[in-house]
Amino acid sequence: MTNNQNKIEKLISDLCPGGVTFFVLGELCNSLKKETLKTGELFANGHYPVINSGRSWYGRYDEYNNDGNAIIIAARGEYAGFINYIDEKFWAGGLCYPYRSKNENKVKTKFIFYYLKDKQEFIRETLVARGSIPAINKSDIDKFKIPVPPLAIQEEIVKILDNFTELEAELEAELEARKKQYEHYKNELLTINQNVNILEIGDVCSISRGRVMSKDYLAKNIGEYPVYSSQTANQGVFGRINTYDQDGEYVTWTTDGANAGSVFYHNGKFSITNVCGLLKPKSSKLNVKYLSYILSINSKKYVSSGMGNPKLMSNVMAKIKIPIPHLAEQKRIASILDKFDALVNDISIGLPAELKARRQQYEYYRNKLLTFKEYVS
Repeated sequence: MTNNQNKIEKLISDLCPGGVTFFVLGELCNSLKKETLKTGELFANGHYPVINSGRSWYGRYDEYNNDGNAIIIAARGEYAGFINYIDEKFWAGGLCYPYRSKNENKVKTKFIFYYLKDKQEFIRETLVARGSIPAINKSDIDKFKIPVPPLAIQEEIVKILDNFTELEAELEAELEARKKQYEHYKNELLTINQNVNILEIGDVCSISRGRVMSKDYLAKNIGEYPVYSSQTANQGVFGRINTYDQDGEYVTWTTDGANAGSVFYHNGKFSITNVCGLLKPKSSKLNVKYLSYILSINSKKYVSSGMGNPKLMSNVMAKIKIPIPHLAEQKRIASILDKFDALVNDISIGLPAELKARRQQYEYYRNKLLTFKEYVS
């Protein structure tokens, strides 16, 4: 990257040593056609992607209202201000602002996209009105200032950032493929020959629940020991306190809410809240890691969604039947799945770590490459 950066710095020094001129977006771009489509008008196998107010495609449709090489800015909703680029024929819905450069020989659409993408968080924080439905006004976007360096600099920057994007896409595709492979092997390995013992969880584990811990309680007792709750984000950590209720290997599961039935393995000192259940094998003949894996593919089937509040309570968990092969086989299965799990889920190693590092590198250089001194006459 250093050679590319040096090349751009030399181009800037040669072509625009005094800085570059900034123009507002409305001067540089044409607004493209857009038209609302109802959900019922979309087709699962439509020829063209439909983009609206989200981060990804809204659906597909058999007609298009725009060619590619376009910038799309989400206008309303949770992702108002989110910026996309599309380089194929597409349908722009009513809740986005599609743009394209008026003159590709002066400023590349892709260059404008990368600049806006670099400023996306600033745009979302400063231009999006946070009412009951977040929204961004087109007039405000049209006034957003864009630097326009000489075309040779734009093209070099676009080439570098395109390369980063392609490498990231390759890693994402590999990670997705590995996840599918992991799920395949997990189901394959955990489909145990029926000659093994099939026992209920209540027969092989002691079952208990966590305790009520409010955010106020956590704030008053801050410490080093994790508290796990019903969430799955942040590795399930709800907070950290200065005491712990458990010490050792356990399986926990979420008893209530949207994540009911989610299963976790823990090893160490920790606590859980009242929306979590706790499993501890009664015998050393049941491997805790194996228990967590076998439950992870079974427990969701036992979640009750009555009254709009999904639940998997202790009495139901106790009746779930699991195959229990010989201990050596349990350990073998757990060891294989641990390797897959680390490869596809561990943010400190494997593909997720590599992808995270690549994204950080990309964002760093994007910001570096797209920072220009404004020319003052």
